Amino acid sequence: MIKLVYCIHRHPDIGRDAFHKYWLEEHGPKVKSVAEAIGAIRYVQSHKCFDALNETFQKGRGLADAYDGITEVWFETIEHMQAASATAPGIEAGRFLVEDESRFIDFSRSCVFMTEEHEIF
Repeated sequence: MIKLVYCIHRHPDIGRDAFHKYWLEEHGPKVKSVAEAIGAIRYVQSHKCFDALNETFQKGRGLADAYDGITEVWFETIEHMQAASATAPGIEAGRFLVEDESRFIDFSRSCVFMTEEHEIF
């Protein structure tokens, strides 16, 4: 399997609680509703928590500010993902998701990339 990883910063005008609530309760169900169209087989949101501990990690290593969260989307293969995304429903689903994401994600400070897992333990 392959995985899309989306490291997210919220819009600066959206509070953390409102961001997490919208992402979980509004956006999550929207992704689920188009999962088949985009070829996704698993979707997970990881919301940032434990601010004091995060600050300790950042300061101790000289790291940049933490993301507000991470989304992971699994696909069987890159070919399966590309084929699903190239269909009319897949294209429409992609547009639908980007439009919704623009409501709460600061695209200029976020990043997205494809990964392949290598389990160590």
